[in-house]
Amino acid sequence: MIRLTNELQNVKTVAIAGHIRPDGDCTGSCLAAAGYIRENFPGISVDVYLESMNPNFLFLKGAKEVKTDWTEDKTYDLFIALDASDRERLGEAVKYLETAGRSLCIDHHITNTGFADENWIDAQASSTAELVWQAMDEERISKETAESIYVGIINDTGVFQYTNTTEKTMQIAGKLMAKGIDFSHIIEETFYRKTYVQNQVLGRALMESILLLDGKIIVGRIRQKDMEFYGVGPSDLDGIVSQLRVTAGVDVAIFLYETGTQEYKASLRSNGPVDVSAVCSYFGGGGHVKAAGCTMHGSIYDVVNNLTLHIEKQLQDHEEG
Repeated sequence: MIRLTNELQNVKTVAIAGHIRPDGDCTGSCLAAAGYIRENFPGISVDVYLESMNPNFLFLKGAKEVKTDWTEDKTYDLFIALDASDRERLGEAVKYLETAGRSLCIDHHITNTGFADENWIDAQASSTAELVWQAMDEERISKETAESIYVGIINDTGVFQYTNTTEKTMQIAGKLMAKGIDFSHIIEETFYRKTYVQNQVLGRALMESILLLDGKIIVGRIRQKDMEFYGVGPSDLDGIVSQLRVTAGVDVAIFLYETGTQEYKASLRSNGPVDVSAVCSYFGGGGHVKAAGCTMHGSIYDVVNNLTLHIEKQLQDHEEG
C-alpha cells in the first residue's frame, strides 16, 4: 500500500498522468491526487497530464489546469501514474516517467505490468479512485478532492451496479458523502447526462447492432464517417457498451469504433462467465474480468470473428466444466 504523505517527503515537483482516452476513474483519480497535494503540501508544484478533458468533468477542481500537450520538457522529482496498466497506456506522458527522479503507480487493472519504481496494484478494488482515497489521510481530504474521487468510483462501478462494487467501495462512498459532496448532482452530470447528439449516436449504435451465438453476444459499431457526420469524438461514445450489455440474454457486449484504416478500438463487457480481460489481453489490451478493451486491426468482419472466437471458446469451456 502506498501512502502519499510518505512518498512526498523531500519532493518539490510532481507530474501526475493517467491512461490515453481518459475515463471518469482516470480523470477523477488524477484530479483528486493533484488537489490533495496542492491543498496539503503547498510547497510542492504539481502538473496533471491527460490526453483530453471530457466536458462533463470540467466542474471538478483543477480540471481547467490540466495539461493536454507534452511539448514542455520538464523533469520532475516524482511521477505518479494513475489507472494506467503499462507504460504504453500513458501515451506521450511517458517521457516524464522516463526522466523523473522516482515513479509510483496506483492501479486496479489485473493486467498491470508493474512498470514504475513502486507499484500498488489491487485488482479487487472497484476503481483506482478507491485506492487513491486509501493513499490519503482521510481527515485531510477536502470536499473538492472528495468530489473527484466520487466521480472516479461511480464511473468505474456504473454507479455501484457492477460486480466490482464491494462493501469497502460503499463504505468509502459513504465517507465521501459525509464530506458534503452533492452526490446526486455528480451522478446525473457525469454518468447519466448526455447531449442530444450523444443520444443520436447511441441510438445509431443500438439500431445497427447484431446478435451472435444465439443472442449470447451483441456487437455494436460506429464508423469514422459516422463520427464525422455527427461531429463526435471518442468521449461522446462513453456508455454505449454499457447500454449494449443490459440487453436481455446477452453474456458479452462488444462495442467497436473505427480509429483508422482497418483499426478499431474495442470495448468489451461481460455479464456471465466470460473473462473479457483474457480476451483483450490476447490482442494486446487488458482491463478487468468484466470490463476490458483493446485495439484491433483488420476488417470489421475479421475483428468481430477474432473476438467472438475467443469468447465462444470460454463459453464452451464453461458449459463443459
